[in-house]
Amino acid sequence: MARIKPFKGVRPTPERAKLVAAPPYDVMNSEEAREMAKGNPYSFLHVDKPEIDLPTDIHLYDEKVYAKGRENFYKMIDEGTFIQDDSDCYYVYKLVMGNVKETGLVAGFHIEDYENDIIKKHELTRADKEADRIKHVETINANTGPIFLTYPAREDIDAIIDEIVKNVPLYDFTADDGIQHTFWKVEKDDLINTLTAKFAEVKYLYIADGHHRCASGVAVGKKKRAANPNHSGNEEYNYVMGVIFPHNQLYIMDYNRIVADLNGLTTDEFLNKVSEKFIIEKFSSDEPYKPESTHTYGMYIAGTWYKMSAKQGTFCKEDPVKSLDVAIIQDNLLEPILGIQDPRKDKRIDFVGGIRGLKELSMRVDKGEAVAISMYATSVEELMAIADAGKIMPPKSTWFEPKLRSGLINHLLD
Repeated sequence: MARIKPFKGVRPTPERAKLVAAPPYDVMNSEEAREMAKGNPYSFLHVDKPEIDLPTDIHLYDEKVYAKGRENFYKMIDEGTFIQDDSDCYYVYKLVMGNVKETGLVAGFHIEDYENDIIKKHELTRADKEADRIKHVETINANTGPIFLTYPAREDIDAIIDEIVKNVPLYDFTADDGIQHTFWKVEKDDLINTLTAKFAEVKYLYIADGHHRCASGVAVGKKKRAANPNHSGNEEYNYVMGVIFPHNQLYIMDYNRIVADLNGLTTDEFLNKVSEKFIIEKFSSDEPYKPESTHTYGMYIAGTWYKMSAKQGTFCKEDPVKSLDVAIIQDNLLEPILGIQDPRKDKRIDFVGGIRGLKELSMRVDKGEAVAISMYATSVEELMAIADAGKIMPPKSTWFEPKLRSGLINHLLD
């Protein structure tokens, strides 16, 4: 059962919350981060991507980068941009993007639950990225980016959260991208105890997004545990900060594919090969084809959109991974026809999150790329089924929106 705890959050003052809040560190490159933080000394990018305050030729993993992140973080505390709550609290974080409304509980979750698979994973982590975040967390001595977690929705927990959000929030602002962020503090002991007890009845939590941040937070906690001869198990470093959302509120968008060339084939040869595994029909519309159900795809090539459907026998329905749309397109088209064996490393393929819209696919093919494939979005239920089976999703399977903002809450490890 899931063990969660409240903590003394380090957070911005209300008047600076909007200025501090920043997109996650891994959704932009350094150049984009520099531009985004320009003229805003309060942006959390100065902590999460501190290379923006150093020469442009510095290596991302240089010791000076991590030291700068620590310097910036504690400077924001010393100058009063950040304050720390006096008592252990939970927090509630609500995001609104159009008709999408997600409300989650901010809490610390136990690193042993991660190790014992109470916290379930569905992605592999890259050693270099994990090492980077370990160094970041160690140097700053804090969890600075919340892990995005989910759990099978429960009406009793929903009812408690619904009552909390009737109160006056700490923060309520709309970011430049139009997404509304609202934040509450939960400090009453009886309410804290009730939430802790309710989540102790939740069998599993699932990482929706943030596998590298999660693995690094756990790794730092284990290192601190090993280095402490008086370790008791109650220290803050035993917990990693996350935001836990009910599964039925999450919104996953399509994660589309673009390939630079046809692997030596002509357009007709390519379409003939594709037709062996997919039913193909021209889509007679000026708009891109957006798949309407699982195992259907859109394909844009040579100025034309097609609708594709996977033929019977091209995948194993009983396998939760092989029956994913992203796996079907990889196993039946990208690898055997276009020669893309490892989509994580092959530079001929690119991935476009659905937030950019399908016209991005048409535009890029019209400008010279060979073919684009629009996908039906992976569901939360598919993600949870794969995690329950102890399996790994193919790369670039999910694109979650809206994104949690970093900087609104931080968790010190001591």
